[in-house]
This record gives sequence, structure tokens and C-alpha cells, in this order.
Amino acid sequence: MRVLFIVQGEGRGHLTQALTMEALLRREGHEVVGALVGKSSARELPAFFTRGMKAPVSRFDSPNFLPTPANKRSSLPRSVAYNVLRVAEFARSVWMLHKRIEAGDVDLVVNFYELLTGITYFLFRPAVPQVSIGHQYLFLHRGFNFPRAGRTSLALLRLFTRMTSLGATKRLALSFRPMPADEAQRIAVVPPLLRREVAAMKPRRGNYIHGYMVNSGFARSIEEWHKSHPSVPLRFFWDRKGAGRVTRVDSTLEFHAIDDHDFLCSLASCRAYATTAGFESVCEAMYLGKPIMMVPAHIEQDCNAYDACRCGAGIVADDFDLGRLADFAATFKPSAGFKAWTDSAAGHIVPSLEKAAETVPVYPLSISTMFK
Repeated sequence: MRVLFIVQGEGRGHLTQALTMEALLRREGHEVVGALVGKSSARELPAFFTRGMKAPVSRFDSPNFLPTPANKRSSLPRSVAYNVLRVAEFARSVWMLHKRIEAGDVDLVVNFYELLTGITYFLFRPAVPQVSIGHQYLFLHRGFNFPRAGRTSLALLRLFTRMTSLGATKRLALSFRPMPADEAQRIAVVPPLLRREVAAMKPRRGNYIHGYMVNSGFARSIEEWHKSHPSVPLRFFWDRKGAGRVTRVDSTLEFHAIDDHDFLCSLASCRAYATTAGFESVCEAMYLGKPIMMVPAHIEQDCNAYDACRCGAGIVADDFDLGRLADFAATFKPSAGFKAWTDSAAGHIVPSLEKAAETVPVYPLSISTMFK
């Protein structure tokens, strides 16, 4: 197969999933002909992705969530207003995606939760089959359990998720644990896509707390906690635009620019992990047997954190109160089955893509059936 990737560029998870998927496909003799990655003015594409992706990488303007003024949780009103003002830019992106898909050299499109992919398929109905992949497709599964949250927020999350996968032949839902397929929603539940580097890591229990935050405004909370607990070593990763490779506050607190290799090495040797509950890094911590504290930054991460807690991976908090994480780590026991489930990813995912390449896109018959 000749495969084209379209990737949501926000955060780290979809990017590392795309790197892993490219490696899986290449091992099976398939070719990834390009990776089109959504971009925003608020974030930079991490260097680990451009270094690691063998296929040519191109960028396009794409909708993104904006954080609150404090740069912590995402702000829905600000995000909607910001993206509405950029509709003309997004229309040009949709046209570019359409032309690239129809260029005649692609057998399959793999969509990593990029909204404009679904819009492109709905408007132009390309003949090339598409598979949408991401843990978010679990939110459409009849058997998924949601946390207590506003009904409006959950409804909007599910609507957004459906829109990303318009025209998809199959939705591959990455999950912490096995679940039955949901044929009505064209959902197959598959293991997380973790890179080989994760399996190669030799975890040990160090003395520092490792962390990752999708919105750098959480740094103030970490610094406040650190003032009261200066003897506890902290090593946090962020994607603050313009920050140097390492921002060293003092001898026990460091902020690192996100680098995939450095991140994994730090995670493998930490005492515990604090994160804003992105699916990918939670899976990496679970695989390496690390206790986790999750501080969600938006409704999607609320769902991730709730699901991970049900699997015994960690605890949920409203802010980075790292004392709670230290208490949890003292009694934590890793999940026995998660590693085996994750190691089976290739056997679940690659055959699904090969089968999808032989099918045709599934289009809604009308606006009224668009979101069923």
C-alpha cells in the first residue's frame, strides 16, 4: 500500500502515534508517501517528529484549542472565536488536502484525529478509503464509561470526534484495555501505539518526579509547590514556544523542551509521573510501571483520566499537588495485563488497515444522518 498520513499537530500523542504507525507499515512492506500535519501559531512542531518521520512532512493551518488566559485548561469560547476568524485559512487547507488525496498515488489515508480530514471527505468525497485512528473514538463506543461532566461538553466532544472521522471506512479506537468491537459505529478497539523505544527502556525507580504539561501555564502551580518542598527533585517537560532546551529554576527544578528521547529516558527512571492526562504519555507510564497523577486540561483529558483510573493507573487532581502523587506512589502496584495488550498492537492494527484499503469510503447520505 501507498499510505498518506494526516495528523493533528496539537500535543505530543498523535505525532508519536504517527511515527509508530509509519514504522509498523514499513516493516510490513508498505510505504508512507507523506505526512500532512496541522499547525497553529501557539505551538511548534517538535523536532523529534521531523527527525523521526521518514516520509516527507508538510504543514497546513488547522483549528486548535486555545488555553485560558492563565494558559492552563482550554477555553471553548476563546477557541471557537479564534477559529471562526480563520475560516478562510482552513478552507485553503481543506482544498489542499483534497488535491493531495486525489493526486492519484495514494491507496489509503490514515487520519490521526484531524478535523479538516473529515471535512474534506464530507465536502469532496474522495475515492481513496480513509481510516481514522485515535483513543477519542472510544467516546463513540456504546460500552465506554464517561466521568461526571457537563452534558454539553460531552456532547460537543462526541460531535467533534464524529466530524474528524466523516467518510472513514473504519475507526480504530486506541484503548487501555480490550473491548468488543462496535460494528454500528464502525469501531474496532485496538492497543495503544507505543514506539519501540518504550519497550526497549529499562525502568528503574529514581528519586525525582517526572512531568509533562500540554499548557505551560501549569508551570506556576509547579513552582508554587516546589517552594514548599524544595528538597523534592522535579523534572518537567513542556512545549512553551521560544523556551530553551532546559530552563533550570534551581538545583531541584528543571523545565525541558519536549524531546521524545529525553522524555522517555526521564520517564523510565523517575519515581512517579505527573501529567495533563494525554493518552499517549499515560500509556507510556503504564507500560513502564510508573504511578501517575493526571491533571486534565480539557474535557477529552477528563475522559482519559477517568478511564485510566478505572484501570488502576493513577489518580486525578485539579492541580499539580505533587504531595498526593507521592502518597499514591507509596502503595502503587502496576497493571499486570497492560504490557501484553500493548505488545499486540501490530497484529491488530496493520491487518485492519490492509483490509480497509480494499474498501470504499463510507459517506453520510444527508446532513440528518451525518452524525449517526
